[in-house]
Amino acid sequence: MSVLALLRDRFAIACHRAFGLPRNYDPAIAAAKDPKFGDYQCNAALGLAKSLQRPPRTVAQNIIDHVDLGDCCDLPELAGPGFINVRLRGDFVAQQIQQMLRDDRLGLPMTQSPQRVIVDFSSPNIAKEMHVGHLRSTIIGDCLARVLAYLGHDVLRLNHVGDWGTQFGMLITYLREACPEALVHSNALELGDLVAFYRAAKQRFDEDDTFRDTARLAVVDLQTGEAIARRAWTLLCEQSRREFEKIYTLLDISLIERGESFYNPYLSAVVDDLTASGLLQQDGGAACVFLEGFTNKDGNPLPLIIQKSDGGYNYATTDLAAIRYRTTQDRADRILYVTDMGQSGHFAQVFQVARRAGWVPEGVELTHVPFGLVLGEDGKKFKTRSGDTVPLKVLLDEAIARAEKDLRDRNPEAATDFIHPTAQVIGIAAVKYADLSQNRTSNYLFSYDKMLSLQGNTAPYLLYAYVRICGIGRKGGIDLETQTLQPDQLQYFSLREPAELVLAKHLIQWGETIEAVAIELLPNRLCQYLFELSQKFNQFFEQCPVLQAEEPGRSHRLALCQATARTLKLGLGLLGIPTVAKM
Repeated sequence: MSVLALLRDRFAIACHRAFGLPRNYDPAIAAAKDPKFGDYQCNAALGLAKSLQRPPRTVAQNIIDHVDLGDCCDLPELAGPGFINVRLRGDFVAQQIQQMLRDDRLGLPMTQSPQRVIVDFSSPNIAKEMHVGHLRSTIIGDCLARVLAYLGHDVLRLNHVGDWGTQFGMLITYLREACPEALVHSNALELGDLVAFYRAAKQRFDEDDTFRDTARLAVVDLQTGEAIARRAWTLLCEQSRREFEKIYTLLDISLIERGESFYNPYLSAVVDDLTASGLLQQDGGAACVFLEGFTNKDGNPLPLIIQKSDGGYNYATTDLAAIRYRTTQDRADRILYVTDMGQSGHFAQVFQVARRAGWVPEGVELTHVPFGLVLGEDGKKFKTRSGDTVPLKVLLDEAIARAEKDLRDRNPEAATDFIHPTAQVIGIAAVKYADLSQNRTSNYLFSYDKMLSLQGNTAPYLLYAYVRICGIGRKGGIDLETQTLQPDQLQYFSLREPAELVLAKHLIQWGETIEAVAIELLPNRLCQYLFELSQKFNQFFEQCPVLQAEEPGRSHRLALCQATARTLKLGLGLLGIPTVAKM
């Protein structure tokens, strides 16, 4: 149980005893924003005062009189209009550190209520390069999947690839003219060539009526399973997948692909069931569901098109079919859709129709996890100098190249077999962390110089804190990555110096931080925790000699080093970032 959960439980009992409130009452416990007021704060009195018709300070004093914190905190303090401040006891904090060191999970138990969670993320389009626009979905989704799996949830990572639709009709039609061998040989084209052909095909489709009609007939061939069209489609998908996999390998991302085509067999059932439920209506020849709470410019209910007038389906139909499959076949309890903010309206509409149709069982959670844009240092959408979208492979290669140059400048004698793998870790870590450390709902400025800096809230700063701890271990003849300190080394473990206590108190907030990320779906909460941990460790290191200290202080400080190293390694791992022992 995290310290926050422990205090929440103790104050809930106090409120039950004092006022007869339910045992599961939320007493509004939060970490104190300013350490001079304590470590945690209970704000229950302010909310209860009105319903109890008593002064907030009187309510707060009643809570203090009934709370039992003797084993973990000093006497609570009543402050201001009714705040209750609590300060953790040093011996309690020391016990928590010892428990962290005895446990591979750093004292955080697995959830008692595991769920089947689907995380839908990344979702590139076949025949197109992954670009900077896919960066946020891919690494935010991966981080959330890692955190939820770490807590013990059964996580299914799905890649809803764009592998169906009109674009394949026009691409197949164009390739029949320009490069017919690409439709019969798997290695006839590079992805870059395929992207160029796609652009040319799109231009022809927009400008040439005859080409457009032929392309649409090719889509019909594909939908009906015509052998040549289906083989061409398969080759195009395989070619794109090989290139996607290079990116996913570089980023250490694992996904199960279920493209739009996977749901084709289920689309007609969506129409049939919506018709049977009375939700489907005709509007201008199209089959639609009129939405509640969404109106057009005339104030009339907005329609969500399920089947177009020509009989074709669209993204909404596919997403509805996916929801049905995920709730009925995958038995999902929670489904997260990690896409950009621009799709918020689309998912709100699709979720509404799915619920009205009865396809979302009671208790199943559908959540859109939106994120903002990646901007260049000029504050505009991140693009190349020519105005094109930046390919993701180019962006990652540049980060690695810059990290390698920096390493060579700082380590001119270092061997290549050290420089290359270390630069790859640092470069990829810098890109990931720069994104994840931002509130995902905000836009952020992409800057290689800032993200690769050894100063500030960056991946290199955190990695260097870990490297520094490994260096302490090497000098002391202890492998702090793997070697566990023995019980006799931690006997009478105590925290005597202020910097020791500050570091230890932050370490034991590990559990509540991870639990908050799982609820709020904000990876930057974990980044901020790890950044502050690195800062507090560096302050501890500067103020408290480790290897030069006399026993038992030396062992106690080594224990703090080891707890910090393990927390950094595990925390960075949940961000998808490996550690290095040297930089």
